[in-house]
Amino acid sequence: MTGRYSIRQAVLLGGLVAGTIDIGAASLISWRSPIFICQAVASGLLGRASFAGGMQTAFAGLLLQWVMSLFIAAIYVIASAWLPALKRRWIAGGLAYGVGIFFVMNYVVVPLSAVHRVPHFTVQTFVENMLAMLLFGVIVAWFGRGAVTETESQKATA
Repeated sequence: MTGRYSIRQAVLLGGLVAGTIDIGAASLISWRSPIFICQAVASGLLGRASFAGGMQTAFAGLLLQWVMSLFIAAIYVIASAWLPALKRRWIAGGLAYGVGIFFVMNYVVVPLSAVHRVPHFTVQTFVENMLAMLLFGVIVAWFGRGAVTETESQKATA
């Protein structure tokens, strides 16, 4: 196995990389700037006012995106420490996790946010957004597959 990370490192790397790429994917899917995408993320807390907040709300959205991404990554990485199959079959695990992320974000998180709506998808936007979440899940799983617990690390050096 390449890349050995502590659980903390796997969460940080997986969350920040996947979260940042997710902003780029959303930008490409929507044909909007990353600044607009970050403001859209911030609108989950601030409502429509976030689009008038300029770089301040874009930065707030970026921070919020990273916090959510770190939380999502932590769930997978910690689960993979308990379920070794998630490390052995990290691609399948990441794809399955991506499907779960898609549905939780779109049908739980967004409707409960200040936006208060369930996203409406065309077939094309559904596929594009699902692919983005599959990629997110695989990135997190890739970092998670290399995460070692403190006990595993001590055994490897002994």
